[in-house]
Amino acid sequence: MDFSLTEEQSTVRELARKILEDLASNDRIRQVEAEEPVFDRDLWRELAKANLLGVAIGEKHGGNGLGFFTLCLLLEEIGRSVAPVPALATLALGALPLEQGAGDAAKQRWLPAVASGEAVLTAALQEAGSDDPTRPLTEAHSDGQGFRLSGEKILVPAAQLADAILVSARTSEGKGGLFLAEPDAKGLTLEHQQTTDRQPHARLRLDAVPLSADARIGDSATLAWLTDRATTALCAVQLGVSERALAMTAEYGVERVQFDRPIGSFQAVHQRAADAYILLEAMRLTTWDAAWRLEAGEAASGAVEVAKYWAAEGGQFVGYAAQHLHGGIGIDVDYPLHRYYLWAKQNELSLGSAPVQLERIGARLAEGELAQPS
Repeated sequence: MDFSLTEEQSTVRELARKILEDLASNDRIRQVEAEEPVFDRDLWRELAKANLLGVAIGEKHGGNGLGFFTLCLLLEEIGRSVAPVPALATLALGALPLEQGAGDAAKQRWLPAVASGEAVLTAALQEAGSDDPTRPLTEAHSDGQGFRLSGEKILVPAAQLADAILVSARTSEGKGGLFLAEPDAKGLTLEHQQTTDRQPHARLRLDAVPLSADARIGDSATLAWLTDRATTALCAVQLGVSERALAMTAEYGVERVQFDRPIGSFQAVHQRAADAYILLEAMRLTTWDAAWRLEAGEAASGAVEVAKYWAAEGGQFVGYAAQHLHGGIGIDVDYPLHRYYLWAKQNELSLGSAPVQLERIGARLAEGELAQPS
């Protein structure tokens, strides 16, 4: 496999970084975080103007059609800036499965609106009683004309902002699927949930929510397809978060002087930072491995689980090490580093923690199913 970037991919990364560095400053993020819900609409519009929100949406629907790998590059930059915009929810959890499994009417309604920044989407995948998004407990009962959804989802990202929500559920036959619902549907209620990273999340309750037959946009295979991409996209965000946190720590180690020497010259600091760097590179390799395999259409679930293990384990280590090496200033909420730690912790536990991933990897190894490096 070759992780070299094309000219278009490099342009997307550079353009995104320039916009985010200019507009997602520490002062601006602090200002946005004082609002409810947390959402930098000005930044969202600028990303749309630069055609970045449509990187993975086909040209037919107003996007650039550059694929999933390029979307992960964009999400890495979102993580690097901890930008308060619903990019992961809208572009990975919402637009990707719509383009994959929705009918023409739904695609035409939502995808151009996503690319132009006019619509926010999300997906409700996590449940309190299940660690496996591909096996939802939420039920979808057929009523002859459509479906009625009943159940409860937790930690639905950007749900308060969303114009439409994809909900995972299982039918009476026990088969999984994805269903498209709008927030004003009868029987659907949202309750704000306070989370570590301060970004908008909600508990979604479904009380026999009526949906038409064409609201079902995918089956069990579509749900598994989305879970792999949602998890890998989250790993890309975590990679950006961790990369910037460690870079800030290196800069601080040069500037901060103690005992007449920069603290970065001390051996203990070297060792701690080196350990964090090794884990960061493990995150980078496994994330791009999973993204490359998914883009190439390969069976990649095992690679995704490996990537999420390192994103969880490495992300929390890098975040903690960065805080530790900054000393007291690392927990000062006026200093931007604390935000990276909070995002790293949220990402660590979303869509399966490190122990959950190890259990899945172990089961694959026992069955001889884990993909080997190319």
